[in-house]
Amino acid sequence: MSRLLDVFETVISPSYRIFGLVDEIVDTYSPNADRANWLLSAPGMVYLQVPPQVIRASVRLESWSTVPPVSDAQWSGVEDVEVQLPGGDLALETIDGGRKKIPLVLPSPGLYGMRWQWIFNREGGPFTSPLTGRREPLLMPPGHEDELNGKDQYCLVQIWRIMASDEAG
Repeated sequence: MSRLLDVFETVISPSYRIFGLVDEIVDTYSPNADRANWLLSAPGMVYLQVPPQVIRASVRLESWSTVPPVSDAQWSGVEDVEVQLPGGDLALETIDGGRKKIPLVLPSPGLYGMRWQWIFNREGGPFTSPLTGRREPLLMPPGHEDELNGKDQYCLVQIWRIMASDEAG
C-alpha cells in the first residue's frame, strides 16, 4: 500500500509559459522535447508548459512510498513521466525567477515516476493551449476551488521512487 511521505506547497509565477521541477545537481537546459506535449523532460528535470494567461499557479508536491492511488477528481490535464533524479534534492525553476530549493523529502537518488495533474481557474479563463500547433480553449472542469484559492492554475505533482526490480522489468 502506498504511503504519503512528505508534502510541500507553494505559489509560483511561470515565465515564458513554463515552470519546472529540477534536481539540484543537474545543470538545466532547455530539454530537446516535443513541444506538442504538456510535459518536457530530460534527466534531472521535468517542465510543464502552461497557457500564456497563467500568471500565478498553486503547486502541491507529494512524495509517495510507491505509485499513489489515482484521483477520481476531474482535471484539465494529467500526464505521467519517468525521470532520473541523480541527487534527489529538488528545486522549482522558472526562466525569470531561477531556482527555488524545496524541502520535499525523497527516499534516495534514482529513477522516479511523476504524475502531473493540473486544472485552470474557471473564473480566470478562458485559457488557451500552449502546445505547438494548438491554440484552442482548454477544458476547465468544476472543482478544486479551495486548491486554486484565486490563482490561475493548480498543479498537483505526485512523485514516487521506482525500485530497481521495476527498472529491470
